[in-house]
Amino acid sequence: MSQPAAERESEYADVLEMFRHLATLDPDTAAFQRQRDAIVARCLPLADNIGRRFANRGEPLEDLVQVARVGLVQAVKRFDVENGSDFLSFAVPTMMGEVRRYFRDHSWSLKVPRRLKDLTVQLNRGRSELSQTLGRAPTATELAEHLGMDRQEIVDGLIASSAYATQSTDVPVRADDGQRALSERLGTVDVNIERVLDVETVRPLLAALPDRERTVLVLRFFENMTQSQIAEQIGVSQMHVSRILTKAIAGIRQRMEDAEAASPTLPISHRRAQMASRDLPRPHSGTTEKAQSPRPDKKNGSGAVA
Repeated sequence: MSQPAAERESEYADVLEMFRHLATLDPDTAAFQRQRDAIVARCLPLADNIGRRFANRGEPLEDLVQVARVGLVQAVKRFDVENGSDFLSFAVPTMMGEVRRYFRDHSWSLKVPRRLKDLTVQLNRGRSELSQTLGRAPTATELAEHLGMDRQEIVDGLIASSAYATQSTDVPVRADDGQRALSERLGTVDVNIERVLDVETVRPLLAALPDRERTVLVLRFFENMTQSQIAEQIGVSQMHVSRILTKAIAGIRQRMEDAEAASPTLPISHRRAQMASRDLPRPHSGTTEKAQSPRPDKKNGSGAVA
């Protein structure tokens, strides 16, 4: 507990006399410097007490005490004994302001706007007051009403407050977990995750193909057979296999584009609309055969396949 103001002032009553003696000395002399150092040393317990007031807020106590002492030195340099005010009433706000600036400017793990930093202080005070009144953590709406602010601004402040402190991925998760670091328990991105929607999009289109077209596609792209091997297995020419592949792939591509045009909200992107030409390559017969494009039938001059 901090001391009452009157008791504290009586404890440091001699400080004013020290300042009056300081005012009689030449600032360029060693005696002036010694007297000012003596004042700082006399008031160090006060600075230490200010630092302890801000303990348990995520920052080391030693750092807070050091910052409060910096504020004490600044207060000693700026204090004018001739204005008639008490030194403690000037020094205490100076030291507390220095500590608050330290929290605002140096203790945040991530960089956030100054406005949100200042808002976090109000949110912390508001949450503390409402928690005592409500007996639970307040909602963003309740905080907005309590502070007289817009709810969206409160939400932005709450999100920004999570950037105050971060956790290292090298810290152990639990003591009973063999001291495994958090980084060892984090998942990684599956390189095939982008293909899930592609596969699920094409699956019903493949199922809707005629049996022969579906069989040829499976043999070519899932069994990795050449066009000649497929032709031998199903009993047709290699050119006929090439035409079946071309027709099947074109049909799948067209159905995907039609589905996307008819239902723009479906999860069929332009990238997946081009999938047939990328993940289902244009038909070719392998390393020893040249891919053959469909040609008009010599007898009837059309591209129809019997």
